Amino acid sequence: MNAKAKSFSLLDRQVLQRTLIDAVVKLNPLHLIKNPVMFVVEVGCILTTLLIIQALSGHGDERTSFIVAISLWLWFTLLFANFAEAMAEGRGKAQARSLKGSRRDVTAKLLYEPDRNAIFDLVAGSQLKKGDLVLVNAGDTIPGDGEVTVGVASVDESAITGESAPVIRESGGDRSAVTGGTRVLSDWLIVRITANPGETFLDKMIAMVEGAKRQKTPNEIALDILLAGLTLIFLLATVTLVPFSLYSVRATGQGAPISMTVIVALLICLIPTTIGGLLSAIGIAGMDRMIQANVIALSGKAVEAAGDVDVLLLDKTGTITLGNREATEFIPIGGITAVQLADAAQLSSLADETPEGRSIVVLAKKAYGIRERDIKTLGARFIPFTAKSRMSGVNLDGREIRKGAADAVEVYVKAKGGGFPEEANAIVNGIAVQGGTPLVVVEGSQVLGAIRLSDVVKGGIRERFSELRQMGIQTVMITGDNPLTAAAVAAEAGVDDFLAQATPEAKLNLIRAYQAQGHLVAMTGDGTNDAPALAQADVAVAMNTGTQAAKEAGNLVDLDSNPTKLIEIVGIGKQLLMTRGTLTTFSISNDVAKYFAILPAAFSGIYPDLAVLNIMGLSTPQNAILSAVIFNALIIVAMIPLALRGVRYRPMGAAAVLRRNLILYGAGGLVVPFAGIKAIDMLLTLLNWI
Repeated sequence: MNAKAKSFSLLDRQVLQRTLIDAVVKLNPLHLIKNPVMFVVEVGCILTTLLIIQALSGHGDERTSFIVAISLWLWFTLLFANFAEAMAEGRGKAQARSLKGSRRDVTAKLLYEPDRNAIFDLVAGSQLKKGDLVLVNAGDTIPGDGEVTVGVASVDESAITGESAPVIRESGGDRSAVTGGTRVLSDWLIVRITANPGETFLDKMIAMVEGAKRQKTPNEIALDILLAGLTLIFLLATVTLVPFSLYSVRATGQGAPISMTVIVALLICLIPTTIGGLLSAIGIAGMDRMIQANVIALSGKAVEAAGDVDVLLLDKTGTITLGNREATEFIPIGGITAVQLADAAQLSSLADETPEGRSIVVLAKKAYGIRERDIKTLGARFIPFTAKSRMSGVNLDGREIRKGAADAVEVYVKAKGGGFPEEANAIVNGIAVQGGTPLVVVEGSQVLGAIRLSDVVKGGIRERFSELRQMGIQTVMITGDNPLTAAAVAAEAGVDDFLAQATPEAKLNLIRAYQAQGHLVAMTGDGTNDAPALAQADVAVAMNTGTQAAKEAGNLVDLDSNPTKLIEIVGIGKQLLMTRGTLTTFSISNDVAKYFAILPAAFSGIYPDLAVLNIMGLSTPQNAILSAVIFNALIIVAMIPLALRGVRYRPMGAAAVLRRNLILYGAGGLVVPFAGIKAIDMLLTLLNWI
């Protein structure tokens, strides 16, 4: 099974098989009425078809060959606009078929109590319900999405992420989530199923790649309103030309009124048909690019919002740094020896399932030969770490040992009637200034010393943040470290700001503060303590390996569980907005050339002086009108690859993007039609079609 989204090229036979058929099916007026621009085009197609019938009966308002040519090219325009949308949908449907083909049922070991040695029943994985417990041994395929409740195992997730390196999945931490279809390589797990049949991430991924079912975003709706408004304005303008031409003929006594065929051609050429025909394809293609990045969008609005994000909140560990901080040194204070500190630190960490906790146990064993104790025989009561207390520890034989952040431990010690020594403060500050993370160890009210946890900033991350700054995006590092440690890492990584000693409440309040200032905020997270902030953020990327609470709070889920994917997601969102903006600019701009082509031709018989506006030197009025109609159709065909692939994204501010689009696509929209219409006119003259 390989659930990673497959990429299909524009000319893939699998995609093209039904695209043409779908383009014809989309001629249904009930479908096109959702797109006012293309609905008007269809009305024009039907009207010119009726004019052909009238011409064949001998009562045509233009030569039959001219009306036929106009009508055929209008139908061609409509079909290729539908073709663009069908092409975008076809790629998604091909991906969905690929994913459906990869889905298979597996046999699950259904448990009735969380005990590996308990009796189990063999059932089909498709019969599992939310809350069921299953046992997964080495070599077994995990039958459904869930969270590990007991056990630690190496898991092959290549079926989902495409990555060959196995990962560790375990209970009690932020890496407890597992995905159906992945395979346990070693040891065993007891998994609580978190999704009912039809609600797994693979099911959601299949639903999302079938992009035709997505809802329109606010920006798309706003653009639809703009296009509908422009269409209405041009409709009123062209309709008034009929009585105006009738009056002009009577007043001048020469020429003939403007024909209905020309009126339809003028209207279709002046309304923004290019962007109207490609708008749906652009939106669907944006969703497709997100899927190709292996990100499930649980909300279509999140993809578009990603393009408007101007504040990024990123966790330090695993995003900015390599993650999995390791204990590298025990630093005792007062008369405490390093061995005593290491012993207490190891005892407090025996039940700590975090990478940091395990590294403390390992360091005590390697550095001082302190063997790991069996927690079942100790009779100890372990105190788990919480985001609020920011401490963990153990009560054993009358001893109360705690380890945690310096400020949290200081409050704890003072509550016990003790004091926090200046020597401890000096050690904590020294570790923090050097970019490390200090954990303070206490027994009762006595501070024993500190543990140095070392972190490494990822290579190239500073350059990535520099790119974001060029895009006008502010980066904020979120960490539970003390302010000195956070400041050192922030300076090394090159972020704009940081939030230290971050509690769930602090993260939530920070996001609300930015939003109150008018910012759009994006955040990534994987833990339950990230859930409130993820729910508040405008763009919330949850890791697939994170907890169920985090995934339910997010509106995007990264199947690769790569925290830096947030940067790529923002790029995809901005590319979507840029593509739509550039094609809108081009579409509106090229109306100018079509105006100079058609309007002088339409009234040249009544007002010969209008020939001065024929700046392109078009051969005949009929050739001028037909050339504009043909160009109007062909430009949609030419723009389909750009709509589906997207405008190449360059990191720059909004003002620079607007200026570049106006110069490149605004000026291009003015120049290209003049050259294109003239070339088509010369070809028509050469072939003597009309």
